[in-house]
Amino acid sequence: MNAPARPAWERFGDAMLEWGGYVLLGLATFTGISAGSDDPIWRVTSLGIAAAAAVWLYAMYTRAPAPRIEQRVRMRVFFVGLLAFAALLMLRLPLFFPFMIAGFFYATVLRPFALAVLGVGTTSVLINTLIAGVPQSAEAWTWWIVIVGVQTLVISAGVVFGEKVTEQSEQRREALDSLEKALVENAGLQAQLVTQAREAGVLEERQRMAREIHDTLAQGLTGIITQLEAADEAHDRPSDRDRHLDNAQRLARESLREARRSVEASIPSALETATLPEALTTIAAEWSDLNGIPVDVTVTGDVIALQPDVEVALLRTAQEALTNVAKHASATRAGLTLSYMHDVVALDVRDDGVGFSVPDRPQPDGSGSGFGLSGMRQRVARVAGSLAIESEPGAGTAISARVPAIAAGALSPSAS
Repeated sequence: MNAPARPAWERFGDAMLEWGGYVLLGLATFTGISAGSDDPIWRVTSLGIAAAAAVWLYAMYTRAPAPRIEQRVRMRVFFVGLLAFAALLMLRLPLFFPFMIAGFFYATVLRPFALAVLGVGTTSVLINTLIAGVPQSAEAWTWWIVIVGVQTLVISAGVVFGEKVTEQSEQRREALDSLEKALVENAGLQAQLVTQAREAGVLEERQRMAREIHDTLAQGLTGIITQLEAADEAHDRPSDRDRHLDNAQRLARESLREARRSVEASIPSALETATLPEALTTIAAEWSDLNGIPVDVTVTGDVIALQPDVEVALLRTAQEALTNVAKHASATRAGLTLSYMHDVVALDVRDDGVGFSVPDRPQPDGSGSGFGLSGMRQRVARVAGSLAIESEPGAGTAISARVPAIAAGALSPSAS
C-alpha cells in the first residue's frame, strides 16, 4: 500500500534544508573570493574555512537521522557551529553574508519554538551587525532594532505557521493512511464474509436437498417397495395384486413429480392448489389407503393462510410422522390434529402403536433417533418452531410441532 504523496511545498521545504546550506555556502564563497583580497594566503584561508563549514554541514545535518527535528541536542550544536562559521567568513569579508542567511532556514529545526525564535533573532543580529557594523547613532540604533525586530517577527511567524500547517498535513496523511488500511481490511473481511456465506449457502443447500430426498424420494421408494412386496404376496389374488401394482405406479409418478419440485425448490404439489388443512387431509387419506391404517384428521380454530415456509414445514412433518407410524409403530389407528390458536399453530400426530424410549434430551445432531426425527426438528426450528416427542414402549407415540402463526404476506423466517 502506497503512502499518501506529500504536498509540493513540503518537498520544496525539505529540499531547501537539504541543499540550501550548500548552495548558499557556494554562492557566498564565489562572491567573497571574487571580490576579496588577491592575497593567496587570504584566499586559501577563506576557502579552508568554507570547506570546513561544508564538512560541518554534512556531518552534523546531512548525516543526522530523520526526523532531524527530534535530534534536539545535535541540531542545537549544529546551529551554533553554522553561525560560527558564517560569522567567521563575514568577519573576513561581509560579502560572505549569503551563507549566514542559511541560519534562518536551519533555525526552523530547533525545538522548542522559543529556541527557533532565538535562532532567527541571533541570525538577524549577526547579519545586520556584520554587514553594517555596530550602530553609531540613535537613529542608526532605531533602524537596526526595527530591521532585526521585523526580520525576527516575520520569519518566526513563518516558522510557527509552517510547523502548524505541516502538523495538520501530517495528521491528514495519517488519517488517509488509516482510512486506506481500514478499507483494505474491510475489503478482506468482506471477501471472507462472502466466502463464508458461499460455504454456508452450499451447506444449506446440501441440507435442504438431504431433507427433500428423505421426504420425497426415500419415502416414495419405501412405499413403492412395500406395494411391490404386497403385490408379490398377493400373486394368487389378482384384484389385490393389481391394486398394489397400481399404488406402486402412482407412488412412482408422485415421487418423480415431487423430486423435480424439490430440485426447483418449489412448494409441494399438495399445497399448490389447496389449503394446509385440505393438503393434510389428502395426504392422510392417501397414507391410510396405502397402509391400511385408519387415520382421523381434525382441524380446530380459525383457519388462516400461513407463510409458505411454515405450511411446508408442517406438511413435511406430518408426512414424516405418518411414515414413521407405518414403518415402526405397528399401529391400528392414527390421528392428526391441526390447531389454529391466537399466535401459534400446532400439529399433533398420534398413534396407538408399540412406542419407543425417547431420549432425555435431543442427540448432539439435534435428532431424536434417525434422520427422520432430525429432519422434522430442523424443519420446524427453521421457522422458529419447536418439536416435542412423547412415547414409551407399549403406549404409542405423540409428536407435537408448534410454529408461529405467521400469516401469508408477512415477513417469514428464512427457510428452504
